[in-house]
Amino acid sequence: MRENLKENLREKVSSYESRQDGIRNLETPAIETFENIYSDRDYLVQLEIPEFTAICPKTGLPDFGTIFIDYRPADVCLELKSLKEYFFFFRDIGIFHENLTNKALDDIVTACRPSYIKLVARYNVRGGIYATVEREYKKV
Repeated sequence: MRENLKENLREKVSSYESRQDGIRNLETPAIETFENIYSDRDYLVQLEIPEFTAICPKTGLPDFGTIFIDYRPADVCLELKSLKEYFFFFRDIGIFHENLTNKALDDIVTACRPSYIKLVARYNVRGGIYATVEREYKKV
């Protein structure tokens, strides 16, 4: 009985196997930056992207949500139009919430190397469930 349960769980976990393998290497639009002329000061920039859309990789239906970004710039700041275009890119991409959060934070950190950043992806209700995924990065 216990073995059957374990086998069923393995089957359910692997039903998405290989569907997201390319996300880490997905070529996304460049995120532009500009010089932070106040790099000698510690300040917080808070951004909210309320119209985020991606595709559910299982159903192909759109997932809607809000992206929140809090970051402390170091040498450069994020250019907002390119950031908007970056997130618009995902409108046609099938991606799990967790993968979007990790991919986006990786790409943003690569672009601007902030001293601190927190990205929160808060998705609208789907099937009676709200999903929120958070990730932080601190420069060491």
